Amino acid sequence: MPFLDLNHTQLFYQQSGDGVDIVWLAGGDMPGSSWHPFQLPAFSAYRNTTWDARGVGRTESTAPVPWAIADHAADCIALIETCCKPPVFLIGLSMGSCIAQEISLSRPDLVTAALLTGACSRKSGFIKEWEASEIALREAGIELPEDFAVAHYALLMYPAKVLGDDELWARLKPMVSQNYGKRDSRALAEQWRACLEYDSLERLPNCKVPLHVIAFSEDKQTPPQRGKLLADTAQEGYFYLLEGLGHCSAFGHQPDVVNKCLLGILQQYR
Repeated sequence: MPFLDLNHTQLFYQQSGDGVDIVWLAGGDMPGSSWHPFQLPAFSAYRNTTWDARGVGRTESTAPVPWAIADHAADCIALIETCCKPPVFLIGLSMGSCIAQEISLSRPDLVTAALLTGACSRKSGFIKEWEASEIALREAGIELPEDFAVAHYALLMYPAKVLGDDELWARLKPMVSQNYGKRDSRALAEQWRACLEYDSLERLPNCKVPLHVIAFSEDKQTPPQRGKLLADTAQEGYFYLLEGLGHCSAFGHQPDVVNKCLLGILQQYR
């Protein structure tokens, strides 16, 4: 298995294909392989690199917590410099979009453009209160029963159209269960803490990398207004709104719609 040996961290990654590099940055609590079934086949003209962030998947880290977004960004920067031919495209979801922002801000020389889905530059209001309560729950040592965890996170991942379609839900439920049914509460809390505390808003006007922000109209984790603020604040920001999609609709619900949007953006740079 391919591992990158970093200080206190064995970073698991997978790379396939030839061409211009895309580095995929998964959402919190999701391994890099989440992108494989629904995205990578559509991006076969590129060299695709996925990786597991600290606290999930096959990556193992003895680095002391907390792990800030800057720490995850440093891991990914090392991966880009070692295994890719920069500048690369970054495609992120949620926590991955935070990491992509940080790389774009700290190492713009490594990035052609960042494509950010389910993205936010600063947590406030309900989404801040929700994420803080999730962290507090886990830190209190409370383990969610698997059936409750699956139902709870499905509500945050998908729009009502998915949850009201019994056949579609039956297909997606095993994926939700695999990602969220049973998890290390401490590692989960550390990933979400990094997202909760990340704040790029004041630095975005100085970001030299084009930031393409793709929002989903039914996204309850990161409502579209948050992505619009990010795009409007960035020095070179672009905003796209995909109607009827939720935070994780790229996985099993409407991957073709998301992929078409992403590929259209990438084609601007060919």
